[in-house]
Amino acid sequence: MTPPVPQLPARRPARVRPYSLTGGRTKFGHVLFVETFVAALDAPPTRPELLSGGPKHLMPEMQAIVEICRRMRTVAEISALLKMPLGVVRVLLSDLADQGKIRVYGTGHGEGQPNRALLERVLSGLRRL
Repeated sequence: MTPPVPQLPARRPARVRPYSLTGGRTKFGHVLFVETFVAALDAPPTRPELLSGGPKHLMPEMQAIVEICRRMRTVAEISALLKMPLGVVRVLLSDLADQGKIRVYGTGHGEGQPNRALLERVLSGLRRL
């Protein structure tokens, strides 16, 4: 049985734009395509400035991402499960990777050429819709 997806704390409708979660940053240091796999790791933080509320507490959004990544997930899955914009999730994932909280596994294909099997699976899934 799959454990439930962690939910972000209930709050009023956001008056703050999603990019405020990233400090206005839109660039990320890791290759994070929508099909890139990531998974949680247990490691000490290396960038304390990314933490909120002390060295042992991540921002709630980052905590939710780490919990979701206890099982290997794609960037797109994380974004969809948390109902957060893809760009924000990519920046937060990059920060978590820098922190040593998650590992970025990649997509399984090299530079430039898309993986034919992946494209065929996508096409097959679209046909089933």
